[in-house]
Amino acid sequence: MTRKYFKPRSLTWWTGFAALLAGAVVAAGGEIPSLKPAANILSAMTDVPPAVMISFGLGLIGLRGKDG
Repeated sequence: MTRKYFKPRSLTWWTGFAALLAGAVVAAGGEIPSLKPAANILSAMTDVPPAVMISFGLGLIGLRGKDG
C-alpha cells in the first residue's frame, strides 16, 4: 500500500491538514461544548465558513499527493 496523500515532511501537507482541522473544529464547535472557545477564536481569526476551510485543506493535501 502506498501513502500517496500522507506526506508528513511536506509543508503543503501540514498547511492543508491545519486548514482541514480548523474547519472541522469550527464546524463541531456548536455541537461539542469543549470545542466552543477554540471554534470562536478560529471563527474570529479567519471569517471563513468551515466548509471552505475543509475544502481548501483537502485541496492542498490533494495537490501534494498529485505532485508526488
